[in-house]
Amino acid sequence: MIAVEQWTGASALLLRQAMRASVREFASRLGISARTITKWGKSPATVCRPETAQILDTALSRCTREEQELFRSLLAGVWGESASGDTERSSWAAPCTVISHKFLPVYLGEQGGRLYAAGAVCVAGPGGLERKTLLARHPSARSSTVYVYACGVAVVHLEEHHRVDTLTELAVWRYRTYATDPAWAGDCVVRLLEQHAAPDKRDDKATPCPQYVLSAYELRDASWTGASLDTALHLLTTPSVLVNRQDPAHVVPLGAGAEDAKFRDGWTHPETVRFGGGVSRGVAGWSGVAYHPQPAERALTMSQIVDLELDAQALWALSSHVLHMVESGEDPVMPPEFGWRFLRGAYVRLTTARPTETAQHRVMREAILSTSELPDRLRAAQDALRDGNP
Repeated sequence: MIAVEQWTGASALLLRQAMRASVREFASRLGISARTITKWGKSPATVCRPETAQILDTALSRCTREEQELFRSLLAGVWGESASGDTERSSWAAPCTVISHKFLPVYLGEQGGRLYAAGAVCVAGPGGLERKTLLARHPSARSSTVYVYACGVAVVHLEEHHRVDTLTELAVWRYRTYATDPAWAGDCVVRLLEQHAAPDKRDDKATPCPQYVLSAYELRDASWTGASLDTALHLLTTPSVLVNRQDPAHVVPLGAGAEDAKFRDGWTHPETVRFGGGVSRGVAGWSGVAYHPQPAERALTMSQIVDLELDAQALWALSSHVLHMVESGEDPVMPPEFGWRFLRGAYVRLTTARPTETAQHRVMREAILSTSELPDRLRAAQDALRDGNP
């Protein structure tokens, strides 16, 4: 019996071709409208709804052996793979579009106040943190923004668009730019501080360069489906398996065929968590998040993931500052309005489901928070502040 992992308009039309049925005949046999079949012809990449996929599965199971074999060969001829997803391709490399979102946080403390005062007001994120924005000028990013939080943290957000032929190509770019982007982000924040400083405060010591970088990737225009799509998302989340990092200053791809082998074997990272809904899929890991939305369904938007990551990175930088003081033997001290009660409120807002929250959004939020270990870090920083400032 042939099994189709993911029915699209294109594969549904191939079934009609194998059954040698007209549009009206095919619609009648499936019990759907002819208009739906016409829409498949106009949008062949559209993924069918679960109930429609069930109808197509049933129709395929009732086909004659000859019709099933013809469908199998038609599908293999178009997609280069069998209906069950078993590959016969010599290479898994496939062009795709990836939108990269980098987050580079830094704790500024009192210095952040002048940037916050100069920023443009923006809507608070899921953590409920007050924040404003300032424009940055990254030399190659599609957009570059500095989010300044009232609690003394700045998060530099870089959005970059790439059309690549292989995921290895993207992995090499990622590591090479990670060697330079933190320093650029630090210099950017310093320039903004100098720009908005009072004349007698121009000699403040330089802001340290952000050290921790996390990315979120939106995968678009990809031809992978089923298990191969899962592999692609895992490779986006943990690209270290595609490159040689022995010389950090000159990261290079692994030998030829490394990426193909991961796809062939169905590689997944054991410490990642999957999320999504319907046919939209996402993977969250320690160093990144990857998401492939399907526009044909009511999926999560990438902006929702970015909003969560911005607040998560800001709270990570804030809690890291508190825990660093403890590790250095200092009593952690924060302004009262950003003390342990502030962290407790942020923790509750991030970890508690809202009445209007969809199931997809809840699963995404839980996956990102669990892999980042932010909740544990917030509790530790909260306890440290409460013990030092009862």
